[in-house]
Amino acid sequence: MKSEEKMDVVEKTARDWMVKRGVKLEDIAELVYFLQEKYHPDLTMDVCLENVDRVLTKREVQNAVITGIQFDILAEKGQLEEPLQTIIKTDESLYGVDEILAFSIVNIYGSIGFTNYGYIDKLKPGILQYLNDKSTGKCHTFLDDIVGAIAAAASSRLAHRAKDVE
Repeated sequence: MKSEEKMDVVEKTARDWMVKRGVKLEDIAELVYFLQEKYHPDLTMDVCLENVDRVLTKREVQNAVITGIQFDILAEKGQLEEPLQTIIKTDESLYGVDEILAFSIVNIYGSIGFTNYGYIDKLKPGILQYLNDKSTGKCHTFLDDIVGAIAAAASSRLAHRAKDVE
């Protein structure tokens, strides 16, 4: 994994904020494993983690992470204007801006990312189940989609790399 000394302020902030919001890179790697294990019989968590780490080096991913988390935090604190405050705080079903932000991540590694994202967003395994739990008092309207998108992008990256090796 990339050392903190080699990270600029945006990348370090994106990674730090995810951890502060309860998401470890290993949690996302578990989602990658979930998505890819049946296609790669020798898949390891280390490979999944490496792909997550590489996705997080992309500036557009970092920008999506800090933007989405900032909106979640503001909604949690009640600092957005209405009706946006209620829409984000309740994760209103017809509000799709969170998914649009996630698509900016998914799109980095091609169309396979869209199917991976849709699948994992529907099932909500692992950390996604926690992020969608409204009883915690936390608002993760954006972060759940961002985490799913990072996992989908890392899965796509892994699939592309494996195809190039075969």
